[in-house]
Amino acid sequence: MATVDLNQGNFESTVIGNDIVIVDFWAPWCGPCRSFAPTYEQMSEKYPDITFAKVNTEAETDLAGYFQIRSIPTLMVFREKVVIYSEAGALPASGLEQLIEQVKGLDMVEVHKQIAAEEAKGS
Repeated sequence: MATVDLNQGNFESTVIGNDIVIVDFWAPWCGPCRSFAPTYEQMSEKYPDITFAKVNTEAETDLAGYFQIRSIPTLMVFREKVVIYSEAGALPASGLEQLIEQVKGLDMVEVHKQIAAEEAKGS
């Protein structure tokens, strides 16, 4: 599967409509972003069950602002509509693969329980 370009109009539906979405926040002028792109594309083909998406922070300043992107590239992982990972920096292929395996192995029932418990404390 190739990567999906995300924008203000399709971001939410992409995250809601897919179990796992990995988002690469990048910009055309960013050297590390351009270096990371082939690795990201390669993983999108290796893991067709995962949605790999890209947000051009130059074109999508509102999205970048909403997610408080301060450094690029930044990877953000959503699973079942929950942000479970967000970190700046390009990963090597092995690091990205490790992250993907960890994400796939998460017990989301437990994650949702923890979120509910945190929300209950805040009320």
